[in-house]
Amino acid sequence: MPLDQLTDEEEVVSEGKEMSFLDHLEELRWHIIRAVGSIFLFAIIAFVYIDDIFRVVVMGPKNPNFWTYRMMCKLADATGYADLCVKKLNFELQSLGVSDQFTMAMTSSAIIGLCFAFPYAFWEVWRFIKPGLRSVEKNAARGAVFFVSLLFLIGLLFGYFIVSPLAINFLANFQITPEIKNQFDITSYIGILVTLSLGCALIFQMPMVAYVLSKVGVLTPKFMREYRKHAWIIILVVAGVITPSPDIYSQVLVALPLTLLYEVSILVSARIERTRLKERKELMES
Repeated sequence: MPLDQLTDEEEVVSEGKEMSFLDHLEELRWHIIRAVGSIFLFAIIAFVYIDDIFRVVVMGPKNPNFWTYRMMCKLADATGYADLCVKKLNFELQSLGVSDQFTMAMTSSAIIGLCFAFPYAFWEVWRFIKPGLRSVEKNAARGAVFFVSLLFLIGLLFGYFIVSPLAINFLANFQITPEIKNQFDITSYIGILVTLSLGCALIFQMPMVAYVLSKVGVLTPKFMREYRKHAWIIILVVAGVITPSPDIYSQVLVALPLTLLYEVSILVSARIERTRLKERKELMES
């Protein structure tokens, strides 16, 4: 059974209950405890294997043999644009504080715990929200946990394998003068990696945001189509900010998925509007 679906019996019991404000707070507290507990559990597992996680996952974009860099070299061979190929990352990482490595291990474990526990944690939040919805709203939101989790995962992978390596490659190899060596603090490196990866995971929720705004009548497909060119310009600007590399290929690699997300959001909004018009027509005929 999908995570965001209850059985008919559970829904009847849930709808039949009259809960006070304190009961709602108590219910919310236990949902939050279970959600945080799942994150904590995955964080502990990640901390146990932190050596392998750091070597393979966290330090991956620092290695010229990283999957993304290998693909960029193949793309360079195909296009003849040699600058795309990453053969060396000209920087070293340092731990400046006494407790920095331990702090980074704890922080990395917590973030990885959040990423792995996100579907369950979101499901717990959804379980608290869902009983307060009407039957029509419940049917309209069916599959929300699945799609939100799927978009989160795709965005996270896109940020980790595409955006983060491009940004790290550019910043690591940028030098005002060869006399200045790039020696970065480990907290700065992880900060960029986490910010870009989780940032993309949130950006990829665009279709779900469009869905919600369309359901409440704030957003329409006509509005999105009318301002499509403006949205493309904003997407190009965002892609340019996310990937500071001056080559156009890196910017296009980031802009294309974002543009596709916008077009999908238009289709989602259009479907909501068609459904609303159909229901209104049926209501008038009856």
